[in-house]
Amino acid sequence: MIQTLPYSTLLQYVYNELPVERQREVEEALQHDPDLAASCADLLLAQRALDGVRRNPRPETSEAILRYSRTFLSKS
Repeated sequence: MIQTLPYSTLLQYVYNELPVERQREVEEALQHDPDLAASCADLLLAQRALDGVRRNPRPETSEAILRYSRTFLSKS
């Protein structure tokens, strides 16, 4: 595998965090390095999977935490 770019740069590319010129350089590298393109595809799949993850706790979990924290208020 000829990884011509740091992994962090590839990650920034996936999240669209690179300046336009650097983005073009990454796209050029992706066209000429199949292994790099495969790594990028893996990151894109992971990004898509993570975007679907629930970011908030279930209401039951929040309520259990609040109930537990109230036990400390009554002890004071």
